[in-house]
Amino acid sequence: MLSLPERMQKANQLLAPYAVQHGGGKGRAFAEPEDETRFPFQRDRDRIIHTQSFRRLKGKTQVFVAGHGDHYRTRLTHTMEVAQISRDIARTLALNEDLAECIALAHDLGHPPFGHAGEAALDTWMKTHGSRFEHNEQSLRIVTILEEHSSLYKGLNLNEEVLDGLKKHHTPHDSPDSGSSLRSPTLEAQLVNIADEIAYTCHDVEDGLKAGLFEHSEILKIPLPKIANAHAEKRRTSLRGALINILITDLYEASEKTLSSQRITTLDGVEHARFPLIRFSEKVAEALSELRTFLMKSFYSHPQVLSLNERGKNIISYLLQQYSLHPSIKVAELQTNTGGALEEATKDYIAGMTDAYALLQAKQLGFTNGAPQE
Repeated sequence: MLSLPERMQKANQLLAPYAVQHGGGKGRAFAEPEDETRFPFQRDRDRIIHTQSFRRLKGKTQVFVAGHGDHYRTRLTHTMEVAQISRDIARTLALNEDLAECIALAHDLGHPPFGHAGEAALDTWMKTHGSRFEHNEQSLRIVTILEEHSSLYKGLNLNEEVLDGLKKHHTPHDSPDSGSSLRSPTLEAQLVNIADEIAYTCHDVEDGLKAGLFEHSEILKIPLPKIANAHAEKRRTSLRGALINILITDLYEASEKTLSSQRITTLDGVEHARFPLIRFSEKVAEALSELRTFLMKSFYSHPQVLSLNERGKNIISYLLQQYSLHPSIKVAELQTNTGGALEEATKDYIAGMTDAYALLQAKQLGFTNGAPQE
């Protein structure tokens, strides 16, 4: 068997010159001995999937509240689909597959129960305390502070490239907080952002149809699904799969053209680029936007979804109120361990809950049918 350095050298020969290399990168905040067999980003992947935060994703809402049907996506199954798409894109474009997988697996760790409704409730509450809640920032907080891997440091001590990938809302494209954020994300981080969009758009089409929130005939009025449906019928495959195929094929072509036209030949060139380099063509980006507009109207804003979202938001708001007035032992422990304010520890505790656990705790504290008991 080849030694680890020899294997990494051979693997690096397969990467494009603008990809993040295996080993020899920015490293970890706390130096560690190298593993005997695993590449650095492979170790990071394993640390992520063995956390409590990752396991809890199976009980967290994607769109439908977790537990409302065995075959709808949860935050965990969504994460796995994003990771699969990310790996495929990275491999095809000769980018670092291990790094892309790490970012994909960790990108939604910070999502609270009840999806974006839960996130909105937490954000509203945190703003009353002069702060905010954003799930990407919470994902970063989880892997750097809240999860444990060693008694020597807080967090998982992941490689800096993985942490940078989780800071995707701190780039030139998302109102950076300081000049230090002006470095563009690696191509591996960029492709995860788009893989996320591909995954949730396509599986939401499937979940919406399965739930009967809109009809097949309705969505075929939208150009992109109409084209995908023709491909699906010809190949006798699913509409979801055909949509993914169309989007990824276009992504490959558009990204390679952009990398060539911008003369990107090094990782430094990626970091100094003025706009995302992993992208769709303008035509497909517009078609995808039209599909997402349809989903916003027919799926995310459907009365059935909105009703569940409102109840989830009320549950989170109630828990925040109760724990801020009467902190539980676990909230107090979190505050002690992190050294932060009570509201931050309360936010951390509730954001980490599954849908079912949040509902159980709310009921035990007096919440029933959308309102506290009298």
